[in-house]
Amino acid sequence: MRFISEKAKIAEDVEIGYFVVIEDDVKIGSGCKIGHNVIIKKGSIIGDNVEISDGTIIGKSPQKAIASKTTEEIVLPPAKIGNNVKIGANSIIYRGAIISDNVFIADLVTIRENVSVGEYTIIGRGVSIENKTIIGSYCKIETNAYITALSEIEDWAFIAPCVVTSNDNFAGRGKDRAKYFKGVTVKRGGRIGANATVLPGKVIGEEGFVGAGSVVTKDVMPRKIVVGNPAREIKDVPADQLLENQ
Repeated sequence: MRFISEKAKIAEDVEIGYFVVIEDDVKIGSGCKIGHNVIIKKGSIIGDNVEISDGTIIGKSPQKAIASKTTEEIVLPPAKIGNNVKIGANSIIYRGAIISDNVFIADLVTIRENVSVGEYTIIGRGVSIENKTIIGSYCKIETNAYITALSEIEDWAFIAPCVVTSNDNFAGRGKDRAKYFKGVTVKRGGRIGANATVLPGKVIGEEGFVGAGSVVTKDVMPRKIVVGNPAREIKDVPADQLLENQ
């Protein structure tokens, strides 16, 4: 049993599981595999050779809480999934998200509206990427990491499991706090170790390294290692660890 709109454009060789819903104006390229209980919302664009596992929703519209300061009530473009993308079970990719070619998205991932993900990036199980965020190419964002809204993660960045980022220095209080919202920036090749916390607006410089469990309260200089709470610079990143030597 399934519902497929007559207005959807689906390549003839697409494999579609049970209890699938495909709404109006959806486009699905050739070689795709759609698992059971998948919902693909109106207008979503799916490239060629895409695998979408059971229970996943593509193109969900955001719901705005009364007190939300980062979710806007605007008309969003359809979700767009590139070629050769794999999406795990029970993930949600919102309307307005753009997923480039050859991206791997694991189970239980949430990718919000106005998020772009560059090619060959890997997004691990349980990761949440909030709205208005840019993720570069060849990144690894590992299990249960939280990428706050208004962030930018450049190419070749590495975010270890359970990393937490934040964008609100006022922790939800004050009428004017939205004026100061700022996510985190991880420059090209920056790395953040497991269970680290990065405070609002902080920049991890190019190929900078944040040690596991650290709390980043100020910018990390390029090619420097910081550790501790608060994180303090201890030494240079070893030359053999730099991207140019890989």
